Amino acid sequence: MAQKFRIVIVGGGVAGLALATRLGNSVGKSGRAEITLVDKSFAHVWKPMLHCFAAGTAANENDRISFLSQASRHHFEFWPGEIAGMDRTAKTITLAPVIDSSGEVVLDERQLEYDALVLSIGSRANDFGTPGVAEHCLFIDNLVEANGFNDRFRMELLKAFGNNEELDIAIVGGGATGTQLAAELHKALDLASLYSFGKKPPKLKITLLEAGPRILPAFPEAVSAAAARQLEAIGVDVQTSAMVSGADQDGFMLKGGTRVRATLRVWAAGVKAPDVTRNFAGIKLSRSGQLEVRPTLQLLEDDNIFAMGDCAFIAESPVAPTAQAARQQAHHLARTIPGWLAGRPLPAFKFHNKGAVVALGDYNGWGTFPGGKVFGGGWLRGISARMVHLMLYRQHQFELYGTFRGLMSCLVDWLDVFVRPSVRLD
Repeated sequence: MAQKFRIVIVGGGVAGLALATRLGNSVGKSGRAEITLVDKSFAHVWKPMLHCFAAGTAANENDRISFLSQASRHHFEFWPGEIAGMDRTAKTITLAPVIDSSGEVVLDERQLEYDALVLSIGSRANDFGTPGVAEHCLFIDNLVEANGFNDRFRMELLKAFGNNEELDIAIVGGGATGTQLAAELHKALDLASLYSFGKKPPKLKITLLEAGPRILPAFPEAVSAAAARQLEAIGVDVQTSAMVSGADQDGFMLKGGTRVRATLRVWAAGVKAPDVTRNFAGIKLSRSGQLEVRPTLQLLEDDNIFAMGDCAFIAESPVAPTAQAARQQAHHLARTIPGWLAGRPLPAFKFHNKGAVVALGDYNGWGTFPGGKVFGGGWLRGISARMVHLMLYRQHQFELYGTFRGLMSCLVDWLDVFVRPSVRLD
């Protein structure tokens, strides 16, 4: 029996899981190809929700999609692992050992063969080599890191509560992740106070540090100013033009000599590709380590390797590293790869900007249309932006689950409100 064409997708984020699901339902189900998804985690979460997991306001298992369950329903295979290298001549990728929390090796280093490879390994915050950041800061670039931050947050909150002390948190990066995390942490404390039996919750001091002249630089200035006012209204100290020169166990040092004290230090600034891309010999990378690709999303050097999402850089027509762009690229490859398997040429990817939205917890929210028109802001008008943010998440769930399971997911979330606390407490 002839070997099926092997398509390996590395990375189960917004783009990777969408592509695996769609290709599984087409060429996988028909038997034209064997689809394998590789990811270091066992579950997928919508990356724009990571700040909610970090704050503990999203702890429902329903917000995570099991790769094994999704694979069994959509005609693809799942392998746990993290890519450590690739051999383009042998058409193999190397997966790093899987190690459990105690340090024991569960799976040794492995080789996985492919006929076509799709790299969708996302991005990380960029510390720009700032001294002390890697050693003393927390990151929330994936679910493991977000949950790790939440564990620290809850323990430090308990300590502050028991000792009647203030909890200091400093977040570097005034983009969507940093601003939304600052608001979500305040929301978490507000929700937790409902379960404190009348005892006064500890005071939370959050400092948001942005190196540029304003937060949310991807949005119009009016949104940046309104968001800064909203954050300050709930108690966040917003500092712009605040360039961090170093970090230690006590906080951050700013250029000019100012020190910002912080028990918890979060780095949410900058974007770069995972360091593993620099292990791919003979591959052209952008300045931030992204894989340079043609408009067809194929690598410049190899017709059988594709890259999409935050780890890809289209030199001819650069696209911002957003979930919106990643999703569109996944849909593009899902439509065009079946024809490519049949020998048809690949068309170029074209990005269609559909606007952007930012939601500051339950406090406020704003959105922009492609033409630059802004909506949201204010107590009632902010609901529209927050609802759009929720609808985008539901759209993502429906795409992966299908209509019936998507509706059941919404129902479970609604019922869950009556059963569990609305914030993670243990």
